[in-house]
Amino acid sequence: MNSEAQTQKQIDRANRNTIGDALHRAVVQYPQQIALEYADRCWSYRELNAAVNKVANHMLAQGLNKGDRVAAYGKNSDAYLILWLACTRAGLIHVPVNFSLTERELVYVLTQSGARALFADDSLKGHIDAVCDQLNLSIQGSLHSNVRVEGKTDVLMVAQGAGSAHSPELVLDENDVVQILYTSGTTSDPKGAMHTHRSLMAEYVSCLLHLDIKKTDRCLAALPLYHSAQMHVFTMPALLSGAYTCLLDTPTPELILQQLKQKRLNSFFAPPTVWIALLRHPQFVESELQHLQKLYYGASIMPEPIVKELGERLPGSGLYNCYGQSEIAPLATVLAPDEHAERPASCGRPIFNVETRIVDPATGEECAPGQQGELVHRSPQLMVGYWDKPEQTEEAFAGGWFHSGDLGYRDEEGYIWIVDRIKDIVNTGGVLVASRDVEEALYTHPDIDEVAVIGVPDEKWIEAIAAVVVLRPEADPNAESLIRHARENLAPFKVPKHVHFVQQLPKNTSGKLLKRALRQQFTDF
Repeated sequence: MNSEAQTQKQIDRANRNTIGDALHRAVVQYPQQIALEYADRCWSYRELNAAVNKVANHMLAQGLNKGDRVAAYGKNSDAYLILWLACTRAGLIHVPVNFSLTERELVYVLTQSGARALFADDSLKGHIDAVCDQLNLSIQGSLHSNVRVEGKTDVLMVAQGAGSAHSPELVLDENDVVQILYTSGTTSDPKGAMHTHRSLMAEYVSCLLHLDIKKTDRCLAALPLYHSAQMHVFTMPALLSGAYTCLLDTPTPELILQQLKQKRLNSFFAPPTVWIALLRHPQFVESELQHLQKLYYGASIMPEPIVKELGERLPGSGLYNCYGQSEIAPLATVLAPDEHAERPASCGRPIFNVETRIVDPATGEECAPGQQGELVHRSPQLMVGYWDKPEQTEEAFAGGWFHSGDLGYRDEEGYIWIVDRIKDIVNTGGVLVASRDVEEALYTHPDIDEVAVIGVPDEKWIEAIAAVVVLRPEADPNAESLIRHARENLAPFKVPKHVHFVQQLPKNTSGKLLKRALRQQFTDF
């Protein structure tokens, strides 16, 4: 290579802005600070960076090439995060896999993505063995078994081993796809949203600006890292800012509360279902959580009564409502702490790198303030498309905007309210009812712990409104009491015609409520 070409290569490398480059900048600034703690292991920024490079170099030495898909199938661990970061350095495309998937679903994701390598927890080996003859994998490895097996790579052993700790010398571009994020699949087979270094870096900048993430933060990461919210809204921005993260693999209320108290953590994100479980737990003692300054919620709509209760029980903390979806990396809007008093049910306004409109789903015309329509986005944070699904990609970006599938409205000052998923609207007697409206009213009943409202087929009403209820432990099932409460707080056409009592509501591992499962369960009830 002549000197001119060498100089240009150095300039290109210096100007590059991949995720691996961003991590390098954090390492230079905070080499000795603790970046990550998991189980009994702590990683400084320098140690974490070396581990990432060792795993990246090892995967390339094993025959993986730039653009190959590497699937991760496991619960949270330091090895899981190291594997992801190693993919960003090695030019590989990371494919996070929900660890609760059935064997059929696992085959679908691995086959649809064309994964060449699969790294998994040893506890999930039975699922893999059952379907391995249906897969075309070049490499199978483990995430953190600490047991040497001939021909198998263990991520943690490589990370702690004597391999090269220098960053791989690769030509990488910020427009390279770095991760395929599969949608939760609550309504159909999941689609793989392709994200580039550029889209995720744009989102990290927005998160740092709007979520007040600081290098002094002590963060709890308890939700699954395969889920885009935990990984890309909180863990990665915290890591790039010099903050400390405590990582949990089993987010039980007891363990979450224990870690928050013992490690005096000040920052925590959870979906509404987890916040509700924490509020109802006997170990939730307000005086022991005064150091918890930043309370983040999102992934699904938080009932307004729960927002109010959180604010009252931890009045010194700031509440942040985070709305978005995997396709936008996934943060789109934020309601900041100082905005909760006047608009506690709003999801806030679009963040720095997002432009949002509300449009009529039928015509595409922009809605006036107060008029309900579909949220559509334009943003550098958006995916570049669905993996190997050109028709669905074209449909999602119809008219040059990404169509979210969420129904909402905007006020005169630009604040957005999410009404419901368009698919969760109940058409009862020709009148469209947002399930959220009914849920909000029912949550004010003192006997209700959790509630989900769905539409079930009905000869007279097309769809009848049904409430599926989890009661508080001391409460007795009394459908008439709940319906009477609904009549006092809702228009007659919104009052549930059926009430079903259950021990728990079906959720995926990220805490998202699975209304599809409820509709299937109670359709022929």
